Amino acid sequence: MAPRDPLRTCPGLARGAGLASGLWLAGALTAAACQAPPWQGPAMDGSLTRVAAQDGPVAAWFEDPTTRYAHAVLGDGIEAGTLAVQTAPAPDCRVARITLPPTEVFEDIAPRLADLDGDGRAEVIAVHSHRDRGARLAVFAVTPDGSALQLAAATPHIGRAHRWLAPVGAADLDGDGAIEIAYVDRPHLARTLRVWRYLPEGTGTGPGQGRLTEVAALEGLTNHRIGEAFISGGLRDCGAGPEIITADATWSRVMATRLEGTTLTTRPLGPWNATTAAAALACRH
Repeated sequence: MAPRDPLRTCPGLARGAGLASGLWLAGALTAAACQAPPWQGPAMDGSLTRVAAQDGPVAAWFEDPTTRYAHAVLGDGIEAGTLAVQTAPAPDCRVARITLPPTEVFEDIAPRLADLDGDGRAEVIAVHSHRDRGARLAVFAVTPDGSALQLAAATPHIGRAHRWLAPVGAADLDGDGAIEIAYVDRPHLARTLRVWRYLPEGTGTGPGQGRLTEVAALEGLTNHRIGEAFISGGLRDCGAGPEIITADATWSRVMATRLEGTTLTTRPLGPWNATTAAAALACRH
């Protein structure tokens, strides 16, 4: 993932509001067609993610930069207050948003788009941090009327302010047909890889809601250093199924980790450096 710009800025945005499930939902339907991509102007630098899709979200980005959460784990102390998605391909430029209350931020580089439930429409994955309870991994989905984003599922908050997690990616990691999401829990402290399985609509507590269930964890792995504006490693599939690429806890080796049932097994690929890590992700190591 490309690093975010430590000097990113964007103009303030007018926001509607309505309280639901502890989150402020702000939805805006733009005109049916637009002259420019809807993220131009409001998107925070480096936060745009795009996917090719015929239906559902095709782009996601962060808006509303704020310094209200004084952690600066990604280097610049600026986090996002709003998550936005373009809900259909151009020239349809409808946008759905969710804006957080003052006690919360999106503490992330860029949102991730992935179809977690197999319905052909992407969900949005982001790190969602609370002033007192720290980070959690959250999944958002477009509301049925297309006007806003709603929380679909989330892991528990880590439980303490200024405690963070670094996402790796989402894929069917064990070949069972369900999608798992991997992240490193407290990559500077606990250095624990965790894998959560997403269960789709009908398994959660309300319409459009699923749930995340932890299936495996393994200590001794990391993917981020304090102050870096990027997350290292990611997912690869070299023909034998997905593997999670990270560093070991001491940043001395590139590690490839595989989910087998409820067990994570890991093996070294070589010494850690940018060249070796890139080669590993490209299946050249």
